[in-house]
Amino acid sequence: MQAWQVHELGEPGEVMRLAHVERPTPGEGQVLLRVRAANINFPDALMCRGQYQVRPPLPFTPGVEICGETEDGRRVIANPALPHGGFAEYAAADAAALLPAPDALDDAEAAALHIGYQTGWFALHRRARLEAGETLLVHAAAGGVGSAAVQLGKAAGATVIGVAGGADKAAVARELGCDVVIDRREQDVVAAVKEATGGRGADVVFDPVGGEAYTQSAKTVAFEGRIVVVGFASGAIPSPALNHALIKNYAILGLHWGLYNTKNPKLVQHCHEQLTELAARGAIKPLVSERVPLAGAADAVQRVADGVTTGRVAVVPAGENGAAA
Repeated sequence: MQAWQVHELGEPGEVMRLAHVERPTPGEGQVLLRVRAANINFPDALMCRGQYQVRPPLPFTPGVEICGETEDGRRVIANPALPHGGFAEYAAADAAALLPAPDALDDAEAAALHIGYQTGWFALHRRARLEAGETLLVHAAAGGVGSAAVQLGKAAGATVIGVAGGADKAAVARELGCDVVIDRREQDVVAAVKEATGGRGADVVFDPVGGEAYTQSAKTVAFEGRIVVVGFASGAIPSPALNHALIKNYAILGLHWGLYNTKNPKLVQHCHEQLTELAARGAIKPLVSERVPLAGAADAVQRVADGVTTGRVAVVPAGENGAAA
């Protein structure tokens, strides 16, 4: 089969190499899946750089999220068992962790439903306890996890303020359903949030960016608000001033979604059921901005790493209809 492999650490566009390799042999409790679509996540780029908390042995195939097909023809969502990731024609995954792909979504959309939407759901509902009528501020609102948080916030009945960088991304944030969109390149984010909320601030802040975005979060969070720290796409890990949290009565909440797979897997299943129901009634639908063939995976991962994409970019090894590429 064909698979992308990383033999040395570095930028994805430089270290990912397309090769002919043997299909992975499933271990105990695993199944072999034909990859129908693989969604690109920021951790794929971090893994190529050696900067992710999971460091598979070299050489490895990146790709942590797929829509695959079992031998008996079932469409499933899975996290491939590294080092044999999803940017390949076949991948292995734990049988017990397979989730049914929603009928309402095509392969690329289904592949993009899992990590980003689970992250958004756990952040907003499990950690922040977002309530209808509250105001949600989403940083990087046009990005992969940000776009999921926007849709989930709207589905929960919140007023959503989206922050995006540049006119194109701001337009995407509007299309996703943001009630207010702030272009951080053209506007003062703190002043714009205060204006939009009548000076009150946001009840919940979803922050996958860190750095300057976190500084803005602390300045715009409301009394008894909650800031959910999801990641550090900016590359800068902030050091919160805890006296500030005390003075303003807000909470700083961390979310590492992957821990739930071992700490509380039943909750992951419950979340998927909720997401499937939302997808069935059209309340959420992953924004897949690009579908690229397997040969285009390295370039696509690099563009996601560089922050120049919107929504989700999916690698489709055999085309949407399942025909050989």
